[in-house]
Amino acid sequence: QMRLVESGGGSVQPGGSLRLSCAAYGFTLDYTGVGWFRQVPGKEREGVACISDSDGSTYYADSVRGRFTVSRDNEKSTVYLQMNNLRPEDTAVYYCATDPRNLCHFNDLDAYDYWGQGTQVTVSS
Repeated sequence: QMRLVESGGGSVQPGGSLRLSCAAYGFTLDYTGVGWFRQVPGKEREGVACISDSDGSTYYADSVRGRFTVSRDNEKSTVYLQMNNLRPEDTAVYYCATDPRNLCHFNDLDAYDYWGQGTQVTVSS
């Protein structure tokens, strides 16, 4: 069964850090871009970051650039999102998804085929 599973979410205080993981089961992430997205109730899902598999290029939304880092370990079929200096506005359910075109147009949600179930991140004092 092909699926993505996110983990690592939780509750932290502002300024804190979390590392999210996105593990692929039943398939590999070779030649596949992987994006991270987040969604809060009542708002559209938004792209946060993406990493391609061609040259490891990374892409970030302006709101997280400099604070979040996306990385991958293809041997483990896992992509990570290191989130530092978290802010209350980062509170959301975070999802990962695969981009079979490996283009990392992370604002084009229709380009992503497999999605994980999401993991909650809450930033609050």
